[in-house]
Amino acid sequence: MNLRFILTSIVCVPLLGACFLAPHKIDVQQGNYLDVQAVSKLKPDMTRSQVRFLLGTPLISDPFHPERWDYVYMDFRGGSLKQQKRLTLFFDGDQLKRALTDFMPAAIPPEPAKTAASTR
Repeated sequence: MNLRFILTSIVCVPLLGACFLAPHKIDVQQGNYLDVQAVSKLKPDMTRSQVRFLLGTPLISDPFHPERWDYVYMDFRGGSLKQQKRLTLFFDGDQLKRALTDFMPAAIPPEPAKTAASTR
C-alpha cells in the first residue's frame, strides 16, 4: 500500500503542478526601430544613401516597386503586440519625394504646387 501511494504521488504531483504553470512568452522586437528624431530629419530631395545612413536599410525593398521603401517596427511584449510603427518612403530616381507614417504627423510635407506666378 505504501508503494502504491508513492507511485501515485510520483505520477499525480507533476500533472497537477503543470495545471498551474503558464508558458513563458518572450519579448520580441522586430524590424527597424524608428526614432521620431531620426524621421523628423528626413528632407525632400535627400539621396537614397543619405536616407539609408539616417534610418538604416529598409525592412522591405520591393523589386517590383524600386521607388518605394518600407520601414516597419513591431514590439511584442508577453505575446501581444504593444507597439507598431510604419514608415513608407517614395523616391523619384535617387531623390526622396514623399514619406508616409502612422506614428507622427507628416514626416515630409508634400511639395507646394508650382504656379505660373511663382516661376516669374
